[in-house]
Amino acid sequence: MSNNLTCDVAIIGAGPSGAVAAALLRQAGHAVTVLEREHFPRFSIGESLLPQCMTFLEEAGLLEAVRKAGFQTKNGAAFEASGSYYAFDFSDKFSPGWDTTYQVKRADFDKLLADEAARMGADIRYGYTTTGFAAEGDGVRLSFTGPEGEGTLRARFCLDGSGYGRVLPRLLGLDRPSDWPVRQALFTHVTDRMEPGVFDREKILITTHPAMRDVWFWTIPFSDGTSSVGVVGEVARFDCLPGEDEDKLWKLIHDVPNLSRLLGGAQMIRPVKRMAGYTSKVSSLHGPGFVLLGNAGEFLDPVFSSGVTIALKSASLAAGVLRRQLAGETVDWEADFARQLTRGVETFRHFVATWYTGDLQDIIFAADRADDKIRRMVCSILAGYAWDEENPLVARTGPRLAALAEASRAA
Repeated sequence: MSNNLTCDVAIIGAGPSGAVAAALLRQAGHAVTVLEREHFPRFSIGESLLPQCMTFLEEAGLLEAVRKAGFQTKNGAAFEASGSYYAFDFSDKFSPGWDTTYQVKRADFDKLLADEAARMGADIRYGYTTTGFAAEGDGVRLSFTGPEGEGTLRARFCLDGSGYGRVLPRLLGLDRPSDWPVRQALFTHVTDRMEPGVFDREKILITTHPAMRDVWFWTIPFSDGTSSVGVVGEVARFDCLPGEDEDKLWKLIHDVPNLSRLLGGAQMIRPVKRMAGYTSKVSSLHGPGFVLLGNAGEFLDPVFSSGVTIALKSASLAAGVLRRQLAGETVDWEADFARQLTRGVETFRHFVATWYTGDLQDIIFAADRADDKIRRMVCSILAGYAWDEENPLVARTGPRLAALAEASRAA
């Protein structure tokens, strides 16, 4: 292969945002080259999708392949805290649209999407690390190292879907410090051995620690009898515990009676991993010749599984604007992409922030006594419909959540 490549659109990263963007741009007939540092399949977290994702997978022509893959169906989200339990069914939501989705092992899911994008004609190159970027003339130039050494890729535009790798933010100095506390996650995969009927495998389970409301656990069941299990909290919550990360994870799980019973027969099939300081911000989501997709631009928190949804939304928006630009239209990346994307991200941001203050927890655990319309509004955001401006919780999320929390506590 030549190490001097050209195409219409260069994409950094073959994860969900890169694969969806590649598929959408191939539908429009553009030549797409994807530079992916890893070799697929590769492990990743972010395994519980939201129904809003289905819209973008369908738009990109990827949904049928996902349907056939045998992933675990997901129809809602369940929450538990000190004996209180509430489950949202996504079919009972305020916004129109998909009300089911999937829980996926990302190694399989990401490879499936990338393989489908390649089948559509995207040139996906694994083992290629992007080392430089420059806007020049009417296009861009990427430097890379690959299996055959160093090379360059020239394109008319670049999409950065590098996720936690955050390639262009690092190369271009776009990273900005988060104003949230530094949190971390400890997680693993287990053969869960949960008996039929004791756990709804069609829902993610979010459990809070009985003594620390800001520490929470995820249990994400897969279709093969395994589950992803993890705990999230501020770094200090974990550092004070004795032992290795595996000891800390299981000690915290055993602090929660129902979760301990639920996972009492589980056997780990992956070593416990740690991810810390994952919250990210940037000074701009776009610039001369490039735009940032998904986690390359901003990542909030894993609590509501918003990461893949935001990634796919960003890919859909960016591909639409870029198709117009490549056709010769004048586009406004700030108005047509950044502001559009940020509307939903800000909605999720308020949900995450109020989860950790306890306000949203108070709302969720009083949901069975809440007005039906309000409960359905909350359910819509949990299903990923954070861009539905018909939903009052999207229009003025912060003040309305504060008012709902007060009403929930009074009830």
